[in-house]
Amino acid sequence: MLALIQRVTQARVEVDGACVGAIGPGLLALVGVQPGDGAAQVARMAQRLLGYRVFADAQGRMNRSLADTGGGLLLVSQFTLAADTASGLRPGFSTAAAPAEAERIFAQLLQTCRDRHPPGVESGRFGAHMLVSLVNDGPVTFLLRA
Repeated sequence: MLALIQRVTQARVEVDGACVGAIGPGLLALVGVQPGDGAAQVARMAQRLLGYRVFADAQGRMNRSLADTGGGLLLVSQFTLAADTASGLRPGFSTAAAPAEAERIFAQLLQTCRDRHPPGVESGRFGAHMLVSLVNDGPVTFLLRA
């Protein structure tokens, strides 16, 4: 499982012209599910998303996590994140989980994060064509692997 996280001042996802998820300050996480991902990867990724220290402390150092700040988390499924881009000029998708498997694993991650982060977790819509907008704060962007 992969997650491209971006520290944001705001982010939102629209589907068919309607907002389906939005947050203020916090993290936007684009999530790619890979074949074989399961409960262990879900638990590890949830721990990392909520505990990764990318927010400034009083001295301006990245020492605070989403759990510390109470910020929002917006999870967006993105199978292209798991694409094979090692060769050629066209991505391959054999390294991404099949849609039914990916949807099940993504739903588990979403529920785990919601259970562990009372300030709130928003989401895009799995499998939909989404318009994602964000204001990256920093910019701060990291690729996490679980």
